[in-house]
Amino acid sequence: MTSPLAMQSRARMLQRETITMLDHFRMFADYNAWANRLVYGAAAQLSDAEFHENKGAFFGSLHATLNHILCADRIWLKRFTGEGDPPTALDTILYDDLAALAAARTREDARLITFTAALTPDAISGTFTYTPITNPIEITQKLGPCLTHVFNHQTHHRGQCHMTLTALGRPSLGLDMAYFLRTAEGRGYAG
Repeated sequence: MTSPLAMQSRARMLQRETITMLDHFRMFADYNAWANRLVYGAAAQLSDAEFHENKGAFFGSLHATLNHILCADRIWLKRFTGEGDPPTALDTILYDDLAALAAARTREDARLITFTAALTPDAISGTFTYTPITNPIEITQKLGPCLTHVFNHQTHHRGQCHMTLTALGRPSLGLDMAYFLRTAEGRGYAG
């Protein structure tokens, strides 16, 4: 049987870990916005034909991949917050024009930063219920692992954007977290 003192010690340890997770999620929200600015900056250097050219990524073109990332973020933020207007399919083309897509990306990044800034330990360890688009059954999961998925999903598809840009003959982008941590906005997370 666990003593009350040991249980209190474990509770304090879990609270410290959760607070650390708050910083972790906030760092990833800031990193995400930074990396998206780099990708969109590189995309702005492409011709419209290059932006729409299928280069073999999962969604084909840089245009479709960037739209997919935005779609997924809108879907997840609607699930997390109850607010927003998410698409009904993961391959929805929300914006055909890069400038409009970039403006929407900036707004969504701001929403994600605002959301993570308001998180509490209870929210991270709490659950929420949603219905996936691809398999419409109710699912209840903890928020923390699902928010981790959002950031992992973005990194995964930004890697495909990177591949598309290099396949188009553009320079490689330094999107590693380590590079972000060396910037003025990332330095505070580096310790």
